[in-house]
Amino acid sequence: MSHAEHHITPIKTLVQVIVALFALTILTVATSRLDLGAFDVLVALAIALTKGALVVSVFMALKYDNKVNAVVFGIGALFVIVFLAFTLFDTAFRGDLSNTTEGTIMEQKAAEEALQQREPDPAALQFNRSNE
Repeated sequence: MSHAEHHITPIKTLVQVIVALFALTILTVATSRLDLGAFDVLVALAIALTKGALVVSVFMALKYDNKVNAVVFGIGALFVIVFLAFTLFDTAFRGDLSNTTEGTIMEQKAAEEALQQREPDPAALQFNRSNE
């Protein structure tokens, strides 16, 4: 039974990745203070995906591991992206939610019934000309 050879990542590479992660973290904070409109979430996810790829490929040694593991990771990441895209599309095209009302349906019905009880009888509102 043969064991796969363990790869030792050079210190220079590890330092470069750490510096890149710090730079991406600073970029994340900087972009969070900007109003990019519809691109806010897209930019945040792109930065997070880049940081995750750096960590997985270098610190978790997926870059030097069996390529099947990289394919499995890539398929998993692809499914996460697809599920997030469906969620973002759903919330982006859901429509105007400002037309919602406060309170439960039961509270709304009770308030409507209270208003109907305050209204006078329509027959009593009719003007009777015979009394003139």
